[in-house]
Amino acid sequence: MKEVVFIRRNIEKWRQMEQIAEHSGTTTPEVLADAYLDTTSDLAFAQSHYPESRITIYLNGLASALHNEIYANKREKWSRILTFWTREVPQTMWEERRQLLVSFVVFAIAVFIGAVSQLHDTEFSRLILGNQYVDMTLENIANGEPMAVYNGGNETDMFLGITINNVYVSFVLFVMGLFTSIASGWFLVQNGIMLGAFQTFFYQHGLLGTSMLAIWLHGTLEISAIIVAGAAGITMGNGWLFPGTYSRLASFRRSARRGLKIIVGTVPVFVIAAFIEGFFTRHTEWSDAVRLTVILLSLLFVVGYYIYLPYKHHYGIQSKENLDLQGAQLQREV
Repeated sequence: MKEVVFIRRNIEKWRQMEQIAEHSGTTTPEVLADAYLDTTSDLAFAQSHYPESRITIYLNGLASALHNEIYANKREKWSRILTFWTREVPQTMWEERRQLLVSFVVFAIAVFIGAVSQLHDTEFSRLILGNQYVDMTLENIANGEPMAVYNGGNETDMFLGITINNVYVSFVLFVMGLFTSIASGWFLVQNGIMLGAFQTFFYQHGLLGTSMLAIWLHGTLEISAIIVAGAAGITMGNGWLFPGTYSRLASFRRSARRGLKIIVGTVPVFVIAAFIEGFFTRHTEWSDAVRLTVILLSLLFVVGYYIYLPYKHHYGIQSKENLDLQGAQLQREV
């Protein structure tokens, strides 16, 4: 069957499936199950005959939406608290992996801009970080304690304050998506330029290694979580800008749910980063080996959780769904 004929014969049915997915709250589980089985059957046909076609991508998204609605209508258990971070967040990260890449690239470019700007104008850091902070850091450097900013205050108070601030920044990044993904991207640029200028400032004073061992002790998790939060904002903003085959409102609602799931998933990461900053970063007397180990372990976690686990989870689920599709096809043939 030609692809255009396949689409013409089923387009109205697929539109009905979209409506079922959008209004799952008023739809019976039986109707949802039938819609999912019908859609996955069409998906199996499209994967066999038009593997590189956009209609296959569309049907895969529609099947995923129906699958998620079926799952959402299941009775919740206490284990959901665990599966949210071990299954749902990784799966969402896989679905939004392009947004994560965009967020990373935007942030990296902004860091480069901040570094180059500071190299060409030593006063640039004052514009970005403020005179008070720069003067305080210069005084600390003169006193032989360049990282003294992390020594002030009670450890617990610092931990709580940093946690609140980090979570606030992440939710701002997400909410900026209400004003399109460009707004979230701009907030990423601001944070990236600040980081680039900050690190280059220490480089110009011969303290790049010292600053990196202190800052990235907590910054590996903190900066990574900010990039992930940026991906959440871009996800929500793209749902509004690029609705695809869905209505703009339905697309925005779907993207907002995905973005919110991502942003909630970053909260424990921000908490751990704040704990490290409040209790560990101040100990500049610790050996470089110990601090480097913490940084590498943090990096390993970030790569494992936000890149490897989504990849592994996705292809594990896909293999299971392929087996389910084959079973459904056999049942239909019988």
